Amino acid sequence: MKHVRFKTADGRIAQGTLEGDDVVADGARHPAASVQLLAPCAPTKIIGVGRNYADHAAEMGNAPPKEPLLFFKPPSSLNHTGGDIAYPAQSSRVDYEGELAVVIGKRCRNAPRTKALDFVLGYTICNDVTARDLQESDGQWARAKGFDTFAPLGPCIVTDLDPSALRVQTRLNGALVQDCATSLLIFDVPALVEYISAAFTLEPGDVISTGTPSGVGPMKPGDVVTVRIEGIGELTNRVVKAPR
Repeated sequence: MKHVRFKTADGRIAQGTLEGDDVVADGARHPAASVQLLAPCAPTKIIGVGRNYADHAAEMGNAPPKEPLLFFKPPSSLNHTGGDIAYPAQSSRVDYEGELAVVIGKRCRNAPRTKALDFVLGYTICNDVTARDLQESDGQWARAKGFDTFAPLGPCIVTDLDPSALRVQTRLNGALVQDCATSLLIFDVPALVEYISAAFTLEPGDVISTGTPSGVGPMKPGDVVTVRIEGIGELTNRVVKAPR
């Protein structure tokens, strides 16, 4: 099943399912082209995982972490497929990072690995947009990861997927720049749910973005970035200068 949040032409926000070319909600069918797909959930928190592919850790000049390396993106950074990524004036390098994202379905605290997936609603796509220069200069990642629009999410939440066997691809202006399998995650989804829920209570709709593979790179205003994950779909965003 593919869960979506959407806005109708009259401004109403609703939840439904994606069935072929239609969005179905409350028994009514809407052509998908006639509605705006929003981020498919409204998380209280977005938890990112850094350096969770060995090849990405290496390209950034780091050793793979011994435990998951966590950071937050605020809910105000949430974006959706088709939404613009605002390039902030404070940064001179903003990177794409295509990732598999986990959406929590039930309140979760101290979940054991063996039952971790029982708390997962499904999976979606995240572009963990990062102001790389600020990540390096600030010494911590809150500002670099947390600007408004820096968490595109979508287009839908897909249930009944095997998160260990998915292909993540990112294209910048049509050129393939990232291509990797989630089987290469250092810490897999059950391990992440177990580790994170031991520290933070996870609420329904919360998101864990599992990390990006190698191939990250800069974007500039006018660029279009698309992250594709098999079985989920495509998340596409255009980069624009942030309004002053």
